[in-house]
Amino acid sequence: MATLVTTFGGNPLSAPSMKEVPLQSNTDALAFADGLERGEFDLVILLTGVGTRTLLATVEQVRGTRESFIEALRRTKIAARGPKPLGVLREIGVPAWLMAPEPNTWRELVTALDSRQAELPLSGLRVAVQEYGVSNPDLLAALRGRGARVVPVPVYQWALPDDLEPLRAACQAVANGDVDVALFTTATQVVHLLDVAETMGLRAAIAAGLRKIVVASIGPTTSDELKEHGTVPDMEASHPKMGFLVREASERAGELLKAKRAGH
Repeated sequence: MATLVTTFGGNPLSAPSMKEVPLQSNTDALAFADGLERGEFDLVILLTGVGTRTLLATVEQVRGTRESFIEALRRTKIAARGPKPLGVLREIGVPAWLMAPEPNTWRELVTALDSRQAELPLSGLRVAVQEYGVSNPDLLAALRGRGARVVPVPVYQWALPDDLEPLRAACQAVANGDVDVALFTTATQVVHLLDVAETMGLRAAIAAGLRKIVVASIGPTTSDELKEHGTVPDMEASHPKMGFLVREASERAGELLKAKRAGH
């Protein structure tokens, strides 16, 4: 992403804010795998590529093989939230029954499921949901509200990176007014930025700093998190991909920043 920023003429300040950590106890994931092989699920929802890979790795690590799990996936209808879990499915030769359209949030996923109600009604359906980082209560509630029997399958969690200095430096730069544009690609980045700012005594300064710069979001979920913490994004990528986010920010940031600083 820093390379993209440079390509479009920007000066990147890289601030890694998160790392994916497999859960210490994978009992839920293994119980799901066992249940899937016994035919206990009608639909499996895969929300992330990393989560799908982690499921496969967990099964293989414990059992020494993942083939029976992959065969069980092939026998089950699979819904992918976006292209990343779909890519993993293609690698292992498992067809996807459904993929949510862009911007690939839980809302598009539910709408896509609704559009296939004639083929697969959710009422009474046994649904497993591969979770990522934190649970998505809105998605789970939407599925249960349609009568599905939902089993969450947590496979990893988000943590702060081991080296916090780049993120602390970014916090200080935003607070000092040394940044013109902030690019956010996940909701968790927002949470972690503000958590670290809090430990530095800069929470209010960060909020004030973000109001003076261009805040660009990769998509609705990230935008919702920013709004939840009092920051309305100035722009959102037309497609939820880093390339689109950086390119469109490069095209619009100058004008947006000028208007912001003029008080418009």
